[in-house]
Amino acid sequence: MKESAVKKIAVFTSGGDSPGMNAALRAVVRTASYYKIECFGVREGYNGLIHGEFTKMGPRSVKNIITEGGTILKSARSKEFMTKEGRQKAYDNCVKHEIDGIVCIGGDGTFKGAKVFTEEFGVKIIGVPATVDNDIFGTDNTIGYDTALNTAMEAIDKIRDTATSHNRVFFVEVMGRDAGFIALNSGLATGAIDILIPERKDSIEDLFATFERAEKAGKASSIVVVAEGEKLGSIYDIAKATQNGFPDYDIRVTVLGHIQRGGSPSCADRVLASRLGYGAVIGLMEGKNNVMAGMQSNKLIYTSIEEAIKKHNELDQELLKISEILAI
Repeated sequence: MKESAVKKIAVFTSGGDSPGMNAALRAVVRTASYYKIECFGVREGYNGLIHGEFTKMGPRSVKNIITEGGTILKSARSKEFMTKEGRQKAYDNCVKHEIDGIVCIGGDGTFKGAKVFTEEFGVKIIGVPATVDNDIFGTDNTIGYDTALNTAMEAIDKIRDTATSHNRVFFVEVMGRDAGFIALNSGLATGAIDILIPERKDSIEDLFATFERAEKAGKASSIVVVAEGEKLGSIYDIAKATQNGFPDYDIRVTVLGHIQRGGSPSCADRVLASRLGYGAVIGLMEGKNNVMAGMQSNKLIYTSIEEAIKKHNELDQELLKISEILAI
């Protein structure tokens, strides 16, 4: 490789935490060390850039963190960074520490901040997509998605045991504010009778028709998986409407919530995070800027941050059809 375009880089995690962030951080720090690039960890994301929370990191700084969920650098949402004055402070601190490249690990909000920052001040930035929602364009999967998906699946499997034992109907809410990837795949994997997601126009009538088909097929218990961003209404409203329509049903609601964000990352997430963390440093060394490192068809690629946040991965329509066919 020709001479690196960067000599000192900073890395931070921002936005909602996701399993595998630490693995990505480890990859960034150790790749930088391998290529003799100084690396500084920034605590609490953009807040750390503003308040000068820079710590020099080396290979031993990231030992034994590949197995840990969350982020050792901590994460925060920075209102101050949304102001020009806040971004100026962040830039001044980058200049003070002679930072000529940044790796930001996070999701949509993190990348929006990165885009504005690099366009205003010219600091080279590469993003690493880490969010359980899997809603970033330019990569087949985001860091944390596989772990969150498996956490949801394991929880729904346990709920099914109770549903079957008591002939109950369970509505289970999973994460997915704007994207139904976790709901669709966990619902398919656990044999849900129906899956409600924000990308599709669902109706109470269609849900009732599903229950009626299930009754005719002899089903005594059912699971309905609902993405938190479902536009039909809150999971409690949907469950109440179902109770009114089927007064004999024994209905329960479970919101899985933030358990999906925690826990030790899966093998897939550790490998993905390692490849993307490495790819981010290599991209900076090659002079790339305002792009995101991603994996498509098992190949490392770079997508402009603007494209990554404007476009969205499409749900697999065939999976939707399969889930309907296999539900009854």
